[in-house]
Amino acid sequence: MTSTNWFHEARYGMFIHWGAYSAAGRGEWVANRERISKNDYSALCVDRFRAENYDPSAWAALAKEAGMGYAVLTARHHDGFALWPTDAGDFHAGRVGPKRDLVGPFVEAFRRTGLKVGLYYSPADWFHPDYPGPYFRDWPGNSDWSSNEARLRFIAYYRAQLVELMTRYGKIDYLWFDGCIPDNLQSREVNEEILRLQPDILINERNGDPWHVSISEQAIKAAKPGVAWEACMTLNDNWGFHAGDANWKNPRQVIQMLTDTASKAGNLLLNVGPRSDGTIPVESVDILRKAGDWLRQNGESIHGSSRSPFTWSNWGRVTTKGSRIYLHIWNSTGPELCFGELKNKVLSARFLNGGKDVAFEQTNGRLVLQGLPVPLPDPIATTLVLDVEGEPESITPQTTFWIPGEAVT
Repeated sequence: MTSTNWFHEARYGMFIHWGAYSAAGRGEWVANRERISKNDYSALCVDRFRAENYDPSAWAALAKEAGMGYAVLTARHHDGFALWPTDAGDFHAGRVGPKRDLVGPFVEAFRRTGLKVGLYYSPADWFHPDYPGPYFRDWPGNSDWSSNEARLRFIAYYRAQLVELMTRYGKIDYLWFDGCIPDNLQSREVNEEILRLQPDILINERNGDPWHVSISEQAIKAAKPGVAWEACMTLNDNWGFHAGDANWKNPRQVIQMLTDTASKAGNLLLNVGPRSDGTIPVESVDILRKAGDWLRQNGESIHGSSRSPFTWSNWGRVTTKGSRIYLHIWNSTGPELCFGELKNKVLSARFLNGGKDVAFEQTNGRLVLQGLPVPLPDPIATTLVLDVEGEPESITPQTTFWIPGEAVT
């Protein structure tokens, strides 16, 4: 059985949306949204996609500095342009645009840095002659194929590309499916073939059974207990590079997302959208580095965390690991903080960063932490550590979603 241990230990990864669309600077759906023909797309995007400053070692170093444990690169998005020299067609980076393999250097650089390697692949291919078409506003349905022969040819084509990705680059840790539509693409047979070629690989849920990781996109929505899951989020409002999108999240928001997902035993896959030359926007780099500074001091509370039994609070989030509880304070409550959920006896309390002890009293189901500085020492999130007797347990488990925005599964 495929192990998800490394996935849970990581809790944080880098999503990289990069391809010919990056040259347009209007997001990865530009061909579909603007009804661009393949010829025009080739002139507007592919011919201008040169990757002249592509340095995957710098990408890997940034991911490592940010505290991430893995990365997922869009080896082929819905536009059908492959970032490797595929033998299954001529629309690829080995023949046009960069005129070289972009996947191989990515895999090598991230593996060399000690990070797990993931590849994103979309079976959808807007410009392939056998695909139902590029301009659907809803995704195409099973009846939109021109013929069953076209469907079978298309399946053979995309399966051949997946076999290339699974056999040319050594061990691949994660296959991130997207665009698995129409849904009559022989998905089970494909996934089973992937697992024969890469027995240890994790596969997300979007191509059907068998799969290992559940996905929520642009939302933090936990899977059921025992199911590995991942929240995929953007740093601004777009996945692929968008020159006009300056709605950046700040490091505090990133750490809030990360502590929220970790508290629910999930991962945060946080996206960057490099420019067509291969450089990551300086805003993304700055945000990731500052969030990484926080993780260097507090990463113990995130990596390998378990599902917390403690739910919503108006001051932050709670992560757990073994008999240790981490209180991530986003909003100060003054010199005292009351934690009114804890059933376990507290043995000690301290700041995670620096280890300074925190005075406390525990009576009648109320744990009151005392003498907290105002303002808090870390403007991103100040984390306290509680060592307790036994496995962390709440006094009254939350079983409904009556608190706004806090669904319990």
